[in-house]
Amino acid sequence: MTLPKAVLFDCDGVLVDTEPPTFALLQAELATRGLVMDLDEMERVFIGGTMEKLADMARDMGADLPDDWVPYFYEKLHKHLETNAPLITGIEAVLDALDAAGIPYAIGSNGRAGKMAITLGQHPAFLARFKGHVYSGQELGCPKPDAGLYLHAAAALGVRPADCVVVEDSPTGAMAAKNAQMRCMGYAPHGPNPVLEATGARLFTSMAALPALLGLPA
Repeated sequence: MTLPKAVLFDCDGVLVDTEPPTFALLQAELATRGLVMDLDEMERVFIGGTMEKLADMARDMGADLPDDWVPYFYEKLHKHLETNAPLITGIEAVLDALDAAGIPYAIGSNGRAGKMAITLGQHPAFLARFKGHVYSGQELGCPKPDAGLYLHAAAALGVRPADCVVVEDSPTGAMAAKNAQMRCMGYAPHGPNPVLEATGARLFTSMAALPALLGLPA
């Protein structure tokens, strides 16, 4: 791979390991609302989307969700994540390698800034390394798969889209990278992920492998 001039990271599932506790809480919540799903199905259907889109899809599938369910669930989720957001294993070493090469990086998430403040805020030294380049697609009005989130992040770093690489773990996020005409590395820690791979993302299973895949020196 040609060495990128910037790397743009998704947040949940790429920087912080929030997806297992989030889906466990969501599974229990939807079951009380009449929609029973196993965790694998939930991840396949819901990963990478906004909470508003998730609510609409859940209603279509039979969940009895009130109009104010999204803010209600966000409040419940934020409390749940206050002590349940460990860093993804190996991600700090990835930033070390980027720093050594002088390559800037940013975060582009469909999550709201408040949620990222709770999850990434548990790791203040890690969050500080992004130097304020933390962007929410919802708050910018261009959630993934819209290209706008990653285009905004690239512009903020002063790097052309074609010179950026995006690191994602969801097909929705990988499509945002594709729509922005950026290369995408697809983090698939559980092994083969044909839906993610179908977006054109190059899959990898361990953060330890990412620096070499990005063309960074050992």
